[in-house]
Amino acid sequence: MNEFLNSSATAGPHRIGGATKVCAVIGDPIEHTLSPPMHNAAFRSLGMDYVYVAFRIRRDQLARAIAGFRALGIVGVNVTRPHKTSIMRFLDGIEKNAREIGAVNTVVNTDGTLRGYNTDGQAALDVLQEIGGPLSDKKVVILGAGGAARAITHFLSKTVPRISILNRTRARGSRLSAEIARRSKAQCRAYGLSKADLRKEVPEADLAINTLPVDIFPRFGATLLHEGLIRPGMIVFDVNYVHRSDFLVDAERAGAIVTDGLEMLVRQAALSFKLWTGRDPPIDVMRAAATEAKGG
Repeated sequence: MNEFLNSSATAGPHRIGGATKVCAVIGDPIEHTLSPPMHNAAFRSLGMDYVYVAFRIRRDQLARAIAGFRALGIVGVNVTRPHKTSIMRFLDGIEKNAREIGAVNTVVNTDGTLRGYNTDGQAALDVLQEIGGPLSDKKVVILGAGGAARAITHFLSKTVPRISILNRTRARGSRLSAEIARRSKAQCRAYGLSKADLRKEVPEADLAINTLPVDIFPRFGATLLHEGLIRPGMIVFDVNYVHRSDFLVDAERAGAIVTDGLEMLVRQAALSFKLWTGRDPPIDVMRAAATEAKGG
C-alpha cells in the first residue's frame, strides 16, 4: 500500500514508492522537531522522490540505529540532542569544522560510508550577519557552552575580536575558551553565570547569544532584563525556536534587535539538504513550512 505526505506549503500529495530515498532526524526527545515539514516541503517543491522522517533514539540505542541506517541505505541524517557528540565515534569520517567543533548535526551516507558535518555554526553566522551586518568589530557574550555554543563560537571566532562564554559549569566554558584561543586570534574568556558575571560582561557586548535550554534560561533572562543589561541597539539571539519567549519580547521593548532560532534552523536545514542531494534548496519554501508547523 502506498503512503502519502501532504502539506499546505506545497500543492499535491507525494506518493512514496520502492525507489523513494529516505532522510531522517534523530534525537530524544524528538516530538517537537520542525525538520520533517521543512524538508518534505522542499523535496516536493523540487519534485524529488525523497521523504524525511523523525526517529526517537535513546542514548543506548544509538549504535544500533547507526547500523540500521547503513543497512537500510538512509541517505542523510540530522542529529539533535543528545547525540551530536556521541555519534562521532560511529562515523567513518568527520569534516574539519565538525571535528574542531566536536559535534555533528548532519550525516551523509555514501554507499554505506557515513561522514559527519556540522551546519549549525555557519547557519548562525549567516543569520547574525544578515541582521547585524559586518561582525568584525563586535564583542560577543554567549550563554552556555554546549553543542550549539561550540558551533556558533567556532564560526564567530573567525570574525569577531572578543568572545565571553558564560556557563553554569565554568570549567566547561574554560575548556571551550581554551580551544578557541588555540585556533583563532579572537580573545576568548570564560566566566560563570552569576549575577556579577552577567553585570560585568553583558553591558559591554554588542551581541548576546543564548544557547541555554528553554527550561534553564528564563531565570538568567529575567536577570538580564531586571538589571537593565539589555540596551538599545544590542543584537540578542536566542537559539531556541519552539516558541517566541517573553524574554525576546521584553528585550525588543528595551530597544534590542532580536531574533529566535527559527531562521538558524532553516539555514542549517538548507545546508544539510545541499549535502544530501547536491541541489540548491528552496529556502523560502522551507521557511514557510517551518513557520506553519511552528504555528504561524
